[in-house]
Amino acid sequence: MKTIIISLSLIIISLNGAYGQSPVITNWLINYNGAYGEVEGHSDTIESNVIKDQYDSNYVYITCNCIPGYNIGPWTGNPNWAKSQNFCFRITRNPAKNNGTPVKVGLGHIGVWKNGVSLYNAWDGHSYNNLNIWDQNAFHYEASSFDTCLGHPDQGGEYHHHVNPKCLYNDADSTRHSPIIGWAFDGFPIYGAYGYANPNGSGGIKRMASSYKLRTNMVNRDTLPDSNSALSPSDYGPPVSPSYPLGSYLQDYVYDSGSGDLDSHNGRFCVTPEYPGGIYAYFVTIDASLTPVYPYTLGLTYYGTVPTGNTGPGSGHNSILDSTKTYTGIRNIKSSVHFQVEPNPVTDRAYIYILPESDNNIYGELVNMQGQVLKTFANLQPTMSYSIDFTSCPAGVYFLNFHTAGSACTQKIVKVK
Repeated sequence: MKTIIISLSLIIISLNGAYGQSPVITNWLINYNGAYGEVEGHSDTIESNVIKDQYDSNYVYITCNCIPGYNIGPWTGNPNWAKSQNFCFRITRNPAKNNGTPVKVGLGHIGVWKNGVSLYNAWDGHSYNNLNIWDQNAFHYEASSFDTCLGHPDQGGEYHHHVNPKCLYNDADSTRHSPIIGWAFDGFPIYGAYGYANPNGSGGIKRMASSYKLRTNMVNRDTLPDSNSALSPSDYGPPVSPSYPLGSYLQDYVYDSGSGDLDSHNGRFCVTPEYPGGIYAYFVTIDASLTPVYPYTLGLTYYGTVPTGNTGPGSGHNSILDSTKTYTGIRNIKSSVHFQVEPNPVTDRAYIYILPESDNNIYGELVNMQGQVLKTFANLQPTMSYSIDFTSCPAGVYFLNFHTAGSACTQKIVKVK
């Protein structure tokens, strides 16, 4: 059984009662200390990650510059440079399935990663002979300009990812369910590449497989994937060749329902660690060698309805109402509580060891996602071991909160079936 060492010397939870917030409020990398992003070869100082996280009963407002906390650049052959964007994205807290005509994901940002960086779709905005029939695949035509984190800036300096943002999470960890790494603009979460094998949360962990396939029998690019009728010769794409291999265009792929784990939007309704009752969730798709797999993030359309303000020219600059609250859950200041926990995820019982450097007389509590205190622990002492019985707890996410006279800290614990 693997032991997980929790270092909490730089993590503290403020005492303003934010534990019961939903993931769309809490699941952001927030810059609390004015840190700047590092753009290789450039001296601009731009505040990184999410600058502010505000919310009301209907929306979460994410203020960001589109610059991550890790180093980015250079971008070979790309004349553009990452610049501050001063975005305010608005994410609905009440996402809903779209029962009407699906909304196309479109060009520009279609979602936002949890570090405030933009998410783009698979299209690079260009098409064969500028006819908007055979759309160029950004991963095929632009990957040479991606940095090591698989991102690059557009002409306006908006740093973004068309594919798996590999520096944002551990995309090689196939032993556990991936974390939420972003949110689509219909309000549904985007997870990394790994999920439960079965939508009900059973079957272990597997890499999520796209249901889009290359049209391997195509030679002349004279039909589109959603129609077997022949195109006019003037609308043909370039014949498949070494110069234009299969996969060069989005229309080289066809959706094959049921051939993978995910639907045409590149998601599914399923149990996740943050949503034990189930949620519609998108997944990024990669292969066994961690190479991005089409459609990479979202499919051609959103699963849900899309509120106005985030998409289209000039979007991403929403107004914030005075009635919003600011999420202040995690601050980067020193705590005096240090401990180890194993196992995590837990099935029945977790074991806590308070490390010797911790303060005396620690008070603890186990809290669920609704903010309800399920168990309390008094006078916990350094060098001592304690256990928590999870057998009566349903599968889901819990928070173990520790308090001393001068500080408090928390650790997420996942209960699995």
